[in-house]
This record gives sequence, C-alpha cells and structure tokens, in this order.
Amino acid sequence: MKSPSLPRTHLSGNATAVKMAAVLPLLIIVLLSKVTGHEIENSSKFPLVVSTWPFLEAVRAGWRAINGGLSSTDAVVEGCSACELLRCDGTVGPGGSPDENSESTIDALIMNGATMEVGAVASMRYVKDGIKAARLVMLYTEHTMLAGDQASAFAISMGLPGPSNLSSTESMEKWAKWRENQCQPNFRKNVLPMNSCGPYHLKTDLNVGDNTCLVDDFCENIRMKSSHVDFHNHDTISMAIFDKSGHIAVGTSTNGASFKIPGRVGDGPIAGSSAYADDEVGACGATGDGDIMMRFLPCYQVVESMRLGMEPRRAAKDAISRIAKKYPNFVGAVFAVDKNGTHAGACYGWTFQYSVRSPSMDDVEVFTIYP
Repeated sequence: MKSPSLPRTHLSGNATAVKMAAVLPLLIIVLLSKVTGHEIENSSKFPLVVSTWPFLEAVRAGWRAINGGLSSTDAVVEGCSACELLRCDGTVGPGGSPDENSESTIDALIMNGATMEVGAVASMRYVKDGIKAARLVMLYTEHTMLAGDQASAFAISMGLPGPSNLSSTESMEKWAKWRENQCQPNFRKNVLPMNSCGPYHLKTDLNVGDNTCLVDDFCENIRMKSSHVDFHNHDTISMAIFDKSGHIAVGTSTNGASFKIPGRVGDGPIAGSSAYADDEVGACGATGDGDIMMRFLPCYQVVESMRLGMEPRRAAKDAISRIAKKYPNFVGAVFAVDKNGTHAGACYGWTFQYSVRSPSMDDVEVFTIYP
C-alpha cells in the first residue's frame, strides 16, 4: 500500500518547524491507514464492480450507482435488479427456469462485508424482485433467510409488487417441450416413475401398482438420462461491489435450475456458497451446479484462503479443485477479489467469463477463464 505523496518542500529555520507541524497530522493518518488496512484517500482502484458472466448492463448499473455515491449494498441491489429486469440468460429474474410444475421461483442474497449482515430469500414465489426482497430481510428482520410463500408474503407486506405470475411464454414453452421429452432430463435419482413424468416411487417399493415399469427398457433409459443432466441450463448473477473507501457488498439472484423439483433451494441464497464478503479480506462470487457447490461453501473457502495469504488466483483454483476432487463431473466457477482490488477466476467443466468495471476502464471488460 503506497502512502499518499507529499509535496516536496525545501525548508529552513523556523519555517521548517511550522510546516512540519502542519504535515505531522497527515503522516499520522497515513500510518493509521496502514495499520487498519484501509486507504484514507480514495484508491485509484476503487470503486470496483465484479460480476459473474458478461452481464454488461447489470455491471454498468452497479457502476453508475456506486460511482454516483450510493453505498456498496445499495449499488449491488441496483446491479442485480438490472439483471432481474433484463432476465439475464433467462436464468435471473422472473420468466425462466421452470420447475417440474412449470413454476418459476426466485433465490437471492445480499451481504454487507463491513457488518457481515446477510439477507436472503429462497424458493420465493409470486414476487419478481429477488434482490430487493433479500435486502428487506437484512434491513428489517433479525433473520438471515426467509423461504417459500412466507418469504413472498413478507416481501409484499414490505411494499414490493405482488403477487405476480413469474412464468413467461418462454418458460412455459420450455416446460412443454420438456414434458414432450418424457420429463427428461430431471433431478430425480434412485426412483422409478409410474409414467414418464411420475409420480415417482422408490425402487425397492414393491407395492407401486401394476402399471409400474420396473423391468421395462424404457425406464432404464430414463434412469440413464437422468444421471446426465445438462448443468449449463442455469446460471447465477453473483456481484461484488467495492465503494470508494473499499467497503464491500455482494449479492446474488437466480431463478435456479430448469426442471428442478418443486421446493428446491440452490446455492444462490446461501452465504459462503454463491457469494461472500469481508472488508478485511475481499470478496467472492460463484456460479454453476449449486446443489454440489453449497456442500463446499466455495466462496467462504476463497475468502478464508485469501485471509491466510493466498493470492486471489490461487485461492479461486484451490476452492474449485476441492469440489472437482470429489465430483469429477461437476460444473462451476468462482471469481475472487482481494481488498486491494486484485481479481482472478477459476472454473471446472466449462469456460467461464466474469465482468469488471474499475476507474481505469472506459467500460466493462470481460475476462475469460478456461478450465
């Protein structure tokens, strides 16, 4: 960390003492800033916005907000809200990723890296503003997460629009094609369907009725297809924003995995999995197969590794490799940013891109990471 440069002055006699008296307080401030790990003057690296994927408009919205003087938490809301409104990749906001019953639901999270406060909503129906609902949980409750219809009721009671139909023409067409494909792929395992789309029963249940296809080749094909779900069908916006003083907030929003079992909660609203921030260390955002990633809390791992001295690139690779070691078919990625603004990414099973906007850039820049 470089100290603020002081004007070079040639001093002599009493003038030296007078001018040194004026300079000493500044020198003390500089020393204190080194001890606390925060720059007193605005660093040229901040503000800073980093997000999963080339969600350019979302990053621009976050940048306008933070550069315009909003707090890092409010700027994260602006950035993620832009993605929800635009329905980024069809996997953020309403109108995407239908579950087995054709419904779209929302998972979202926000975290304040200065206070470690977290607000989240999970499997939220009828309310399209996921990140705003998460902020309401953080600001107006002592809880960390609300889920399901109760999360929806809370959000509406606090002023968010609803109830709303979160499905769209696109999501319903996607669901209809899935039904035509005998409800494949899906997230079921160790079960057999009475018909191509269920209801499902345990393999060991011998009292499922005469219509079951326990020994039918068709059911064998279903079982094999179900083990090869294409995890490219769901992504998350995970965004980290540093304000001009280096204070950090992170946020996520997603409508989850397509054709998920109703009630499923992914890693999106899980602090430490989809995102994590600590002003003293840095931040992390994640995307990919949330059902597996939440078992490892990769973003918590990244931040704690950086706390122990790992550079962001190594911390990101380490977190991803821990998952891949146990799940070689896993697909996912993380970005890591330390408190100095140094950023990096790591991925497994796919090519990953993340977006950055800083004072040194004319516009958002996209970084590509290969497995």
